[in-house]
Amino acid sequence: MADKTPILVVASGDSRPSANCRCWPAQQALEETVQTALDGLGHETRRAHAPDRDAGHGFIDSQARGLEVFRQIDPQASIIVATAVWQYTSHILAGLIRHRGPILTLANWSGEWPGLVGLLNLNGSLTKAGVPYSTIWSENFQDDFARRGLTEWLTRGHITHDVSHARPLDRHQWPMEFQEFEARGHAVGSHLRADQALLGVFDEGCMGMFNAIIPDHLLHRLGLFKERLSQSALYAAMRDVDNLTARTHYHWLLERGMQFRFGQDPAQHLTEDQVLEGLKMYDAAALLAARFGCSAIGIQYQQGLKDLCVASDLAEGLLNNPERPPVVGDDGHLVFEGQAIPHFNEVDECAGVDALLTNRVWMELGFDPSTTLHDIRWGETIRTHGIDEFVWVFEISGAAPASHFIDGYAGAVGERQPPMYFPRGGSTLKGISKPGELVWSRIYVERDALHMDIGRGGVVRLPDKETERRWSLTTPQWPIMHAVLYGVDRDQLMAKHQSNHIQVAYAPDALHARRALVMKSAMAQELGLQVNLCGDLDDVLSRHQDTKFQQ
Repeated sequence: MADKTPILVVASGDSRPSANCRCWPAQQALEETVQTALDGLGHETRRAHAPDRDAGHGFIDSQARGLEVFRQIDPQASIIVATAVWQYTSHILAGLIRHRGPILTLANWSGEWPGLVGLLNLNGSLTKAGVPYSTIWSENFQDDFARRGLTEWLTRGHITHDVSHARPLDRHQWPMEFQEFEARGHAVGSHLRADQALLGVFDEGCMGMFNAIIPDHLLHRLGLFKERLSQSALYAAMRDVDNLTARTHYHWLLERGMQFRFGQDPAQHLTEDQVLEGLKMYDAAALLAARFGCSAIGIQYQQGLKDLCVASDLAEGLLNNPERPPVVGDDGHLVFEGQAIPHFNEVDECAGVDALLTNRVWMELGFDPSTTLHDIRWGETIRTHGIDEFVWVFEISGAAPASHFIDGYAGAVGERQPPMYFPRGGSTLKGISKPGELVWSRIYVERDALHMDIGRGGVVRLPDKETERRWSLTTPQWPIMHAVLYGVDRDQLMAKHQSNHIQVAYAPDALHARRALVMKSAMAQELGLQVNLCGDLDDVLSRHQDTKFQQ
């Protein structure tokens, strides 16, 4: 950028006024920090859209507003999309698709609202749309990593990150002892493509997540098809679930030790009625999955249903667990008896396909198939109790099964969803993920093709005080996972990962985790996905964790 024309700053926000107003101070702080950093590098910034005093914030809060803003922007201008909060990519996607100048997406390194989650969703959406962009993240943009990145963007119009941790599977040769599992993975993939399966989609496009929608023609190549369902049908089915059934599910949870933290004011606190309504949703979702023959389902919830009923999080976590309250079908028999019903939170169809592949592979291996996506929320380096690693905070409002938690249901707590996002409340399924070996992955769309990044990792158990500190810096009502990704550092994951979501599943130990990774990557390859192996595939959790904190 030879000239010193002010760089335009764009800020996409939520569609919910309550969230935009609450999070606006964090956005202002980020923009001031970025301006200070660029001042030091000899460049100025200017907002492309003025704050709205009547609205009480300065976010673009709808697609229509985004169109208005970008009509006034020179298509050749340099743009920064500054992200301190969760944002709806759809608000600005139309403008960015036709923009021709350099685009930089950036976020503050903070778990508060959370900007990192919004940044990764934006990046994954731009990748799917084929829009060139650069990206950077930092606490204050004064560190060497951020300053080098900003300088490169200012001088060359792009930033180059180290993504050497990702290697194409088709160039990899597995050792002899794993080739059996490679062959089994190809066989499971071939069977799915021949047998075909349905993904139940209760309205797609949740929260502007363009990257979460898989075009039908890409799904069909896998033998997968969308059963397009309506959230109104789910709500109607909830009304057909009687109170006795919901209360039976409730007592099933209480008998297994789950606790609920109740209060008196339903606008601020969790109530028993909210829990029972959430259990009606669970029953109705399981019944609809059975009626339509779906192998996995996704509930959007945050559009439409949030104004009608409680949040879907308790229902989602129960569905993802083979051990769950029994649901009686229309014929009087239990539906999906002894099985998980893979649920993809926020109708993230990429996560839905990933969950289905995980379910098939883990079942073939005889492992617990409980799986969930998490938000890549934030993280810090931990140097205590035998740990000397960057430890991520993975959190998601829904879908996390109690089988992932320390002590299972007995270690699970239901708390009210934050009123800022969830006006009618509803119970979360909160817990601390147990120590153990993981396989992580992400399916995404790039250049009109499906890709998968897959690697290994582990969950460490931190002292309770540290867990509480991390919850206080993020969302304390949600389940938490303290994750280490083997051979993938913070900046490599942020540079390469094409989503706000990451899929995780446990394996019994390191050897079985590697076998599962081999088999799942082979299944994906058989289905035609372009697979990248990420990080160190041979690492084990034991070197990351003092044994006194392991389960």
